[in-house]
Amino acid sequence: MKLAGVTAVGLSAGTLGFLGEGAQAADALPTAKDFAKPVKAKQWAMVIDTAKFDDGLMKKCIDACHNFHNVPKIEGKQEVKWLWTEEFHGAFPTERPPYLADDLHHRKYLLLCNHCASPACVRVCPTKATFKNEEGLVMMDYHRCIGCRYCMAGCPYGARSFNFRDPEKFIANMNLQYPHRTRGVVEKCTFCVEKLAQGKMPLCVEASGGAMVFGDLEDPNSPVRKVLKEKYAIRRNPTAGTEPSVFYIL
Repeated sequence: MKLAGVTAVGLSAGTLGFLGEGAQAADALPTAKDFAKPVKAKQWAMVIDTAKFDDGLMKKCIDACHNFHNVPKIEGKQEVKWLWTEEFHGAFPTERPPYLADDLHHRKYLLLCNHCASPACVRVCPTKATFKNEEGLVMMDYHRCIGCRYCMAGCPYGARSFNFRDPEKFIANMNLQYPHRTRGVVEKCTFCVEKLAQGKMPLCVEASGGAMVFGDLEDPNSPVRKVLKEKYAIRRNPTAGTEPSVFYIL
């Protein structure tokens, strides 16, 4: 099944967004011309400058992601999230500085899938519904997902959510350009693979106004490598051995 020249495998196990009930008007669907110049990498990575964020900017990034990707808004333990926030010890449980600055302690940190170089979720998935593509992105084929949630147990970062209910009922304004998921499958951030295919940056990066930098970790001249040469950055739970591709400047 294809949507505007891009295969829907890894995007949805359910109906396409434009077939869903309650869908709202949307911009024109992209055409083959929009996919003529995709951006490529050996290992996509992200650097987040945490000092540049406030509550308003974090909400802007989360809304840009969740609204476009039809992430259902469900409160409580059945919450579905691609992009979310935590305070220091929730974000970096292995970092235990004895005298943590108040600013760092109370600051909120934007979290998402780390698209690890050695992802545990991929190793434990029994159906290969979770896989790593040729550009280092950890992807989901929702048609293969059987809802066993092994990937959720294997992920050291809590980056995956399970659809306990039909998510369509919790999407206020359906985006016609992106398929929604169904009950019984796991979902997560994809680093906006559909935008990369169009030569664009992830939506959160575009919304961040420079607070998030994106590029090829294997390219010494990429934006992320240039930032990492100049700024000290940490990763979430590096002792898990998964080699996360998201870096945080404190």
